[in-house]
Amino acid sequence: MPAQVPRGRPRSFDTEAAVERAMDVFWSRGYHATALPDLLQATKLSRGSLYAAFGDKHSLFLRALDRYIADALTRMDGELAARKDPVDGLRTLLAGYVDRTSGASGRRGCLLVATAMELAGRDTDVDLRIRRFFEAMEVRMAGALSRARDAGKLADGVEPSSAARILVCFVEGLRVVGKTGTTPSASQAVADALIERFIK
Repeated sequence: MPAQVPRGRPRSFDTEAAVERAMDVFWSRGYHATALPDLLQATKLSRGSLYAAFGDKHSLFLRALDRYIADALTRMDGELAARKDPVDGLRTLLAGYVDRTSGASGRRGCLLVATAMELAGRDTDVDLRIRRFFEAMEVRMAGALSRARDAGKLADGVEPSSAARILVCFVEGLRVVGKTGTTPSASQAVADALIERFIK
């Protein structure tokens, strides 16, 4: 009878909770400024446990970035759900961005935008994730705009995919401008004016 290979000890921590805590560190400090001791302190893991679970700092960062992207797309799917009025959904989406770019949240900025500024063009894994995220945003917005067109609510001459690209650029630009302390009322006024250009 062949000898049985002993199984490794099961993990005694919540992997997703550790990813979320690591995400907060990367979000606050940036990739390069985050050191291993910062991650060990935030996740409450030993060096060995962290490496066994995630591989290395870069792999953990990609897991954190994936978590951030998944959360953002899940939120967007709820805001732009097909059962909802598409124009109301787009207004809700923009209002959410205005809220997240105000106050302390706004000064913290967006993990994805910060990552793009720090690593894009130098990290192919990051490049792929950022590109796919923006494409996914654009597809969802274009879908809502197409439903608005089908309902007769889109202004003449507005093409859903082009308008979606404009909206993506707007909301991501809003994340950058939000770091300067812009007021929610000013941001909301611009968001409202933009939507008004697209609908009847």
